[in-house]
Amino acid sequence: MNDFPFAIVGFDLDGTLLDTLGDLAAAVNFALDQAGRPALTIDQIKPMVGGGAKNMLIKGIEATGGASDEEFRRVYRLLLDYYGENIAADSHPFPGAIATVDALRAMGVKVGIVTNKFEGLADKLLRALDLRDRFDCLIGGDTMGKGNAKPSPLPIQRMIELCGGGAAAFVGDSIYDTMAARNAGIPSVAVSFGFLTQPVAELGADAVIDHYDELLPTLRRLGGSRALS
Repeated sequence: MNDFPFAIVGFDLDGTLLDTLGDLAAAVNFALDQAGRPALTIDQIKPMVGGGAKNMLIKGIEATGGASDEEFRRVYRLLLDYYGENIAADSHPFPGAIATVDALRAMGVKVGIVTNKFEGLADKLLRALDLRDRFDCLIGGDTMGKGNAKPSPLPIQRMIELCGGGAAAFVGDSIYDTMAARNAGIPSVAVSFGFLTQPVAELGADAVIDHYDELLPTLRRLGGSRALS
């Protein structure tokens, strides 16, 4: 009998399941080049990831001198087109991520993705890496309508609904993830290896892991603690 305490485990995508930083940075720098701006380093772009492509480019443009609304709209479209055409050139799962997803599935746990990346781009990326079929649902930053991406609880609530309901937990790497989980009333686990914009201890997660090998025992512990509270 499966005694795992959660029926559903949700994951953020960029910086949590997948290391997409190389491809995101390439897209940002392509857009900056088209705007006549200097390129940014990987380390400069890393903390800009997490709030979706538009937020990432806003920060990149601000870091290189700003732009008019018209110019921003132009290079934003160029960024999306470039990224869509090069979406999996350098993206790959973090060590242990897929083995952990497979272990959850083997226990009968439903596994979902809730990301602030546009749903279409997230779907394209997962299919390019032959990973889409491992996940029971995919909720993107635009799935629930404008203004309802993480940290709104609506995407996580929709994930739980699509996965059939039950006790759920969420794994992420940003304040958007931990706040969305908290707003949805479920526990969160933060990964220390993601695209952090602040020290991982400041995200307010219920637990922190340094490698996916730690996730299942951490979730068992969190589930046990909730059962006793």
